[in-house]
Amino acid sequence: MSIPFASMAAVFVAAYLLGSVPFGLLLTRASGAGDLRAIGSGNIGATNVLRTGRKGLAAATLLLDLAKGAAAVLLARALFPGTEALAAFAAVIGHCFPVWLRFNGGKGVATTMGVALGLAWPIGVVYAVVWLGMLAATRISSLGGMSAVVAAPVAALLTGHGAYAVVLALLALLVLWLHRANIARLRAGTEPRIGQKG
Repeated sequence: MSIPFASMAAVFVAAYLLGSVPFGLLLTRASGAGDLRAIGSGNIGATNVLRTGRKGLAAATLLLDLAKGAAAVLLARALFPGTEALAAFAAVIGHCFPVWLRFNGGKGVATTMGVALGLAWPIGVVYAVVWLGMLAATRISSLGGMSAVVAAPVAALLTGHGAYAVVLALLALLVLWLHRANIARLRAGTEPRIGQKG
């Protein structure tokens, strides 16, 4: 059964707008921590929120960025079945390139976990295990996130959800590209660890 173009367009726009809500920026401003874009790396994600010293805000940012990705996929499934992969892609694009912030957003790790959970919970579980496992082993946030996004399309294939492997692979490529500066620092041995000063 084909899905009307108008329905696909509506899903894309709605998922993009949901994904583009900059929770990290909103939470830090509301708490009086200032403009997140002027702190640390300038990124609007949870890792940079952590640099404000507000662990609670960082955790809230992580959960909300994850939730908006999952919500986009679940709403698409409920309203226009068959458009889940499109919603997943659009939500992460919205997070990484929000129109409200001149298309300068986050790097997509938490939101990609959210869409992975929304697409199929086994993929999300593998994503979380790889992310947290690598983070615990190395204390390098970027390495944990990149490992998780690479694991997601593999997990889709291995858990019987191969229909989502392509969109997850595309999202992995996007997240890796957005982490290109982190990759350069990893190769140089200068990528900071969680809790590291300076």
